[in-house]
Amino acid sequence: METGGKVMLKVQELRDQFDNLEKHTQWGIDFVERYTKFVKERSEIELNYAKQIRNLSKKYQPKKNSREEEENKYSSCRAFLSTLNELQDYAGQHELVAENLTAQIIAELAKYTQELKAERKSHFHDGRKAQQQIENSWKQLEACKRRFERDCKEADRAQQYFEKMDADINVTKADVEKARQQSQMRHQMASDSKNEYAAYLQKFNQEQNDHYYTIIPNIFQKIQDMEEKRIERLGESMRTFAEVDRQILPIVGKCLDGITTAAESIESKNDSKQVVDSYKSGFEPPGDVEFEDYGQAMKRAVSETSLSNSRGESKPEKPTKRQGKLWPFIKKNKGSGPEDFSHLPPEQRRKKLQAKIDDLNKDIQKEMDQRDALTKMKDVYIKNPQMGDPTSLDPRLGEIAQNIDKLQAEVQKFEGWLAEVEGRMPVKSDPPTKRQSAVFETQNNAPVTNNCAQDRESSPDGSYTEEPSSEPPVKAADPEFDDEFEEEEVLPTIGTCKALYPFEGTNEGTISITEGELLYVIEEDKGDGWTRVRRNEEQEGYVPTSYVEVFLDNNTKEPWRDW
Repeated sequence: METGGKVMLKVQELRDQFDNLEKHTQWGIDFVERYTKFVKERSEIELNYAKQIRNLSKKYQPKKNSREEEENKYSSCRAFLSTLNELQDYAGQHELVAENLTAQIIAELAKYTQELKAERKSHFHDGRKAQQQIENSWKQLEACKRRFERDCKEADRAQQYFEKMDADINVTKADVEKARQQSQMRHQMASDSKNEYAAYLQKFNQEQNDHYYTIIPNIFQKIQDMEEKRIERLGESMRTFAEVDRQILPIVGKCLDGITTAAESIESKNDSKQVVDSYKSGFEPPGDVEFEDYGQAMKRAVSETSLSNSRGESKPEKPTKRQGKLWPFIKKNKGSGPEDFSHLPPEQRRKKLQAKIDDLNKDIQKEMDQRDALTKMKDVYIKNPQMGDPTSLDPRLGEIAQNIDKLQAEVQKFEGWLAEVEGRMPVKSDPPTKRQSAVFETQNNAPVTNNCAQDRESSPDGSYTEEPSSEPPVKAADPEFDDEFEEEEVLPTIGTCKALYPFEGTNEGTISITEGELLYVIEEDKGDGWTRVRRNEEQEGYVPTSYVEVFLDNNTKEPWRDW
């Protein structure tokens, strides 16, 4: 019984170890699943980061037909665009990290976890089966032992009964014989039980030896190998986790190098030169302002003849406020402006006209390409009538021809304006002309002549008109002193003009005209493309010379342009 108790104790201890191993291996599987979840969340973070980087790059990409696209001519804007493009590649590398993590770790660990669960289940099933078998063998051994013990006791009682019957003289021989046979049978059963118990005991000992020295150690070894393989697999996954990031480092480095190269390509001098080229007006700087001696004008004797205009009128015209100002400070026209861009400064107008001509030439080339294609198709139809009717293409060819004629006429019109602008552009080597608002002769008590009465107003492009005078110019007065005399004498008319086209004088210093309107000319075009006219005693200003037909009086010189 003592030996049997030790065996049961070992079996119980073994059962406890199986429970501990089962808990530990289940924890190992849970740890693998936990690490798989960690990698999955890291992959999602990489995908979201890449998506946000792509959206950020797309958000700041220059939009078509916008000012941002025009800004790409600056090196800093191009560098920023290169940075945005590099960020697209940078985001792609993070997407690659997420893809590799999913394929090389998440999918592999998920598959391995299923295999690990199946293997663990198989090992513990074999262990429990072996444990159940040894327990069953032990129970059978106990049953044989109890049977052997019972048969031995029965044999002893049968022997004692036989001896009692044999000693009793009152018992018949038949009863004695019967008792002897019963004793012998019990002894035989006890002997058989003994042999059976001995045989099964030997068998149990062999099974127990195999169980504790072969079967259970093998099962434990398999569980240990499984656990070691799980740990090694986790280590490989962690190395892969780092390797996935390391693989993209060269490409990420190239992206960062591209951003650095783009930053180093920024040229501040060229960018500032682009600004100068974009906004330079082409106006000639105004000359020096000459001194206007109003003190001498107050002392002079004014006569009717000295104030008469070129047409012999004796009545002096009502003086008006000076309107001439420096052209660069005139307010810009907020509207679309006329078709010939005459509202722009010369340099900007030239660029706009050249760009318009280039666009028209592109449209002409497109129309000509379509015409050539249709002409070839028509020739094919003529040679192969079964392919189509050649006359069906005539309307389209006629329409294209009309479009080409219209576009060519537009090109000629804009080229004429361009030639006009380029012919009037100031030469940088020419010295600037002097600006003079009014010139007064300083002779004592001398009458003022017609030329002295004319106000030298500035023209819209910053150049200023001067009539030739035999008197030397006088230096300009002090600005504070000049403010006290806001009004000047009105320029006399030197001819008339007729408006050929309507013009909206939205800029300060200009005047609006309508087609066919007759006006007085008070200052002819000096090569800047503007003529100064007057509608009445209160309204006067500049209009484009190309918009009017000028008729000068006989006593004045001819206009600069033939009409």
